[in-house]
Amino acid sequence: MREKILYLLGLAAFVILARDIYLIARLPPEAAQGYAFKIIFFHVPSWVGAGASVATALVASVLFLITKNFIFDAAAVASTEVGVAFLSAGMVTGSLWARPIWGIWWTWDERLTTTLVLWLLYVGYLMLRHAIEEPTQRATFAAVVSIFAFIGVPIDYFSIRWWRTQHPSPVFFSSTGSFPSDWGAIMGWNILAYLLLAAVFVAVRLEQEQAQRELDSLRRLAHSF
Repeated sequence: MREKILYLLGLAAFVILARDIYLIARLPPEAAQGYAFKIIFFHVPSWVGAGASVATALVASVLFLITKNFIFDAAAVASTEVGVAFLSAGMVTGSLWARPIWGIWWTWDERLTTTLVLWLLYVGYLMLRHAIEEPTQRATFAAVVSIFAFIGVPIDYFSIRWWRTQHPSPVFFSSTGSFPSDWGAIMGWNILAYLLLAAVFVAVRLEQEQAQRELDSLRRLAHSF
C-alpha cells in the first residue's frame, strides 16, 4: 500500500511537471529579462522543496533529542540529503539565470553568500555523520548541528529584504513584487510538483536508511560471535 502511494505521488508530480513545462514553453518572454526569466519557474520551487526538506529535518532532529528514537534520526538524515539536493538545484538554476541577466555566474553579495553558507552547513551535517561511528553519539551531534544549521534558513530568506544585494527584490509576498496571475498559477502547480517529489524522495531515502541500519545491526551481531 505504501509503495502504491509513493508511485501515485511520483506520477502526479511527473504529470504536473510535464504540463507546466509545456505551458512555460508557450509563455511570452518577460519584458525586461526575456526568455531567461522562465528559469524562475524552476528556481523558486527548488528553494521551496529545499525549505520543506530541511524544516522536516529540523523537526525530526528535535524529536530525536526528546525521545532518543532512532526513527527520527533516520528521518532527519533522509530529509537533509533531499534538502541538499534541492539546495544545489536552487544554486545551479540561480547561476544559470544570473549569467544572461547580470553577466556573471556568481558574486559575493549577501544573498548568495548566505545561501552558500547554508549549503555548506548541511553538507557539513552529512560529513559529520560519516565521521562518527557510534550511533547514539552520531545521531545526537547530528541533531544539534541540524538545529543550528536551520538558523541560516530565515537569514537567507530575509537577506534580500535586509540588504541591498545583486539579487533582485522578491516578487512573491512583497508589496514591491508583481507576477501575472496566469504565471502565478503555473508557479503554484510547479511548487506542488516539487513538494510531491521531495516527499517521495524522502520516503524512499528513509526506507533505504532503515534497511541499511538493520543490515549494519545484523553485521555487528554476527561479528560479536
